[in-house]
Amino acid sequence: MEEKVKNLCAPIPAGLHARVREEQEASGQTLGQYMTWLIQTFYDNQKEETTMSGDKRTVAFQVPGELFEKFKDYLQERGIKQNAFFLDCIHRALAEGQEECEAAGDTANEGHAEQEGRILEEAAAEPEGETDGCDEDTEESSTEE
Repeated sequence: MEEKVKNLCAPIPAGLHARVREEQEASGQTLGQYMTWLIQTFYDNQKEETTMSGDKRTVAFQVPGELFEKFKDYLQERGIKQNAFFLDCIHRALAEGQEECEAAGDTANEGHAEQEGRILEEAAAEPEGETDGCDEDTEESSTEE
């Protein structure tokens, strides 16, 4: 027996709508089939993340309200999740630091304390409300959902 089907309608940002429709058309599925698959996949992945989150840590910090609103608009316009954005920033910073160490001929841990001190000094000197290292080109590699 087939499961009862119900309609679901909600306004979403135009950019996200275009992306969903493009992916749906490329899949060859009807919109209903594609949305069913998308939502089920989301919940399945969320369940897996919950069971595997034993080694995760929370990072939290405060930003000025105006900057926060601009940031949220930026993420919404591009369909990027906040955690994906920051994970990308962290990965980029770590890769950049590793490249700098390798270029300087350091071994894995040598120069780490010096680099860490430099990063802390730069963060302390940064004017409130400005960002460092994660500018608008970040969204291209942060769109994983």
